[in-house]
Amino acid sequence: MENGIHPMKNKYIASWLLAAGALISGLGLYPFLPAVMASHWGISGQVNGYQGKLFMVVFIPALSAVLTLIFWILPRLDPLGRNIASFRRHYDNFVLFLSAFLLYVHILSLVWNLGFKFNFVDFLTPAFALFIYGLGVVLPEARPNWIFGIRTPWTMSNGRVWFHTHELAGRVFRAAGVLTLGAFFWPQFAIYFLLSPVLFGAIYVSIFSYFDWRRETN
Repeated sequence: MENGIHPMKNKYIASWLLAAGALISGLGLYPFLPAVMASHWGISGQVNGYQGKLFMVVFIPALSAVLTLIFWILPRLDPLGRNIASFRRHYDNFVLFLSAFLLYVHILSLVWNLGFKFNFVDFLTPAFALFIYGLGVVLPEARPNWIFGIRTPWTMSNGRVWFHTHELAGRVFRAAGVLTLGAFFWPQFAIYFLLSPVLFGAIYVSIFSYFDWRRETN
């Protein structure tokens, strides 16, 4: 217990505070933002989408707050909720990290729309790489559940397959996080560095889970 509040609750309070900070920062800068704001950047860093100012100020803070609430509630609904309790510290760290990542994206958007032009992808890439790497740290700690992890028919039907798949997924996603940084050093190939490692990593570990299940059942 910390100051009378369970450490788990502290992390969710911190996540909601990050969402509130994102909203406050947007509202504080509201008079200085353009009526129509850049909302989406292509892989080359060029703007290719716009939204109204109110939407841009509210959307990410609201998304962060709602996701935090969902991640807080879901373990109570999962029939395998006791398994989540066994890695709850890592699960909660992931939720807090997700909120921090969304706050960072929100701040980048606000700064860009204030007139400080920069390559959005260059600034987003290190944070995205860190997020994917952090996911690779958390995945090996996950135990069978219906909410978080590599949930294929084969991992959910066999505990050993779950364990083997998530051990592999941890290594694969940590490697994907490192490879993602290539978008920063070779921006002309950014789309491949940002999308390919995560996409192929997810496909690879899903296929692995099937063959590992075949091997276990045989």
